[in-house]
Amino acid sequence: MRIPTRFLAAASIAALSLFAGSTMAQEKLIIGTEGAYPPFNNLEADGTLVGFDIDIANALCEEMKVSCEFVTQDWDGIIPALQAKKFDAIIASMSITPERLEKVDFSKKYYNTPPAVAVPKDSPITDLAGLKGKAIGAQSSTTHANYAEKHMADSELKLYPTADEYKLDLEGGRVDAVVDDIVVLSEWLKSDAGTCCKILTPLEVDVEINGEGAGIAVRKGETELADKLSAAIEAIRANGKYAEINKKYFDFDVYGE
Repeated sequence: MRIPTRFLAAASIAALSLFAGSTMAQEKLIIGTEGAYPPFNNLEADGTLVGFDIDIANALCEEMKVSCEFVTQDWDGIIPALQAKKFDAIIASMSITPERLEKVDFSKKYYNTPPAVAVPKDSPITDLAGLKGKAIGAQSSTTHANYAEKHMADSELKLYPTADEYKLDLEGGRVDAVVDDIVVLSEWLKSDAGTCCKILTPLEVDVEINGEGAGIAVRKGETELADKLSAAIEAIRANGKYAEINKKYFDFDVYGE
């Protein structure tokens, strides 16, 4: 069967467009991050993005031989923004959980640290049982909020748009305790702003809620990109770049088990 020339021309243009789009995607990776979750990602006063997530993202882009472009996005809307193609991937300490896997695909993990509870230094609470009936703060739409809702159901859960806001309320006595990643809490407690408080205890990981570690989210079906990111994670683990970044922020390997 012969195909009219005009159809061949149209098909060629479409193929070239797809090829150009693919090439462009390989030259630049647009990354969504929150910019409000130190020490993993934080937006400085001068507009600079800093943190472990940001350095890892740049190392992965270098390994993949693409340029990185970052877009900051409020946490509550970060998955919808990915789905709306505002960016190509999320590198923002997002845990790989069954619930999120229904909406996005993930690379392999790039770190895995447990949750913990922090309280004021003068708190009478000495163990998890002491949280009963108390007000607990957590960032909304996070695994830590889900953890508190499930495992601390006899407490009053207060949700906040960002981690900075629950920290202010813990310092000001408006909540009795907060739940977050142990690294986030520990780094905050080392700062001048965190001198008010202490770690009460690490929490036992609930894999159904906490997942298998933080991974890089991509749109559903974009497994080729997820696989490339996973390969790049393995490469920077092997060539020492990951260890170099890890040492800049932490005194232990956050990659975990």
